[in-house]
Amino acid sequence: MTGATYLDEILAAHRSAAAADRRDVDALVAEARATGAPRGFTEALRRADGLAVIGEIKRRSPSRGELDPNLEPTAVAREYETGGATCLSVLSDAAFFGGSAQDVTEARRACLLPVLRKDFTVARADVADARLMGADAVLLIVAALSDDELAAFLALARAIGLDVLVEAHDEDEVERALGAGADLIGVNQRDLATFAVDHDRALRVVAAIPGDVVAVAESGIRHGDDARRLADAGYRAILVGETLMKASDRREALGALVGHRVGRRVQPGGVGG
Repeated sequence: MTGATYLDEILAAHRSAAAADRRDVDALVAEARATGAPRGFTEALRRADGLAVIGEIKRRSPSRGELDPNLEPTAVAREYETGGATCLSVLSDAAFFGGSAQDVTEARRACLLPVLRKDFTVARADVADARLMGADAVLLIVAALSDDELAAFLALARAIGLDVLVEAHDEDEVERALGAGADLIGVNQRDLATFAVDHDRALRVVAAIPGDVVAVAESGIRHGDDARRLADAGYRAILVGETLMKASDRREALGALVGHRVGRRVQPGGVGG
């Protein structure tokens, strides 16, 4: 890909849509505050017995194309739940990932697991929409936001009852996430500029995440050996999409990923966390 990156293209589309959105944001926020109690996403990860898996539901991706264009979110959610997933991640982006708000709503109704709305959050309305479609957590991508946006959206999400997965790609972005007050940080091994995966990125970055912050490794997790390495390094959870979506038996694939013993995170200077 030359010129604009995948991330540039996706963000430009989402910021354009946000600029054209004429809804009353304060009214959306008020409506979101009035919704039913969320399921605790971060707490579920903390309570998991061994390595937790966040199972992702998505029809396609810009890098891999079609994964399961005819998927039924309710069926996949139930497969993940019975297979041992702790939480769900559901794509709501339509243009690039084939998702929808309805996918989020249907997946949550089909199970008892907490649900992350996986999308490119660029405005206050996006945060409120996540709660209104039934999500229990929202994604904030450090590379997509200014420090002011990151802090403001994180504060708004918490005010309306959402947990927040703050996604970073390197140590500098982890520092920005911590500066905004993140208590749940994901390290995405996929480069959002090229969509290439670096299978060792999460292992390099984990030391930058303090022990009291829940650490999640994302992308490029292919099998039980990958899951075990990440658990040994101190990750509390892994977010897995393509491997599960392409598996012939999703329950069996989950069984190889969940429950690995979580090691102590080694901080700079050799301090465990």
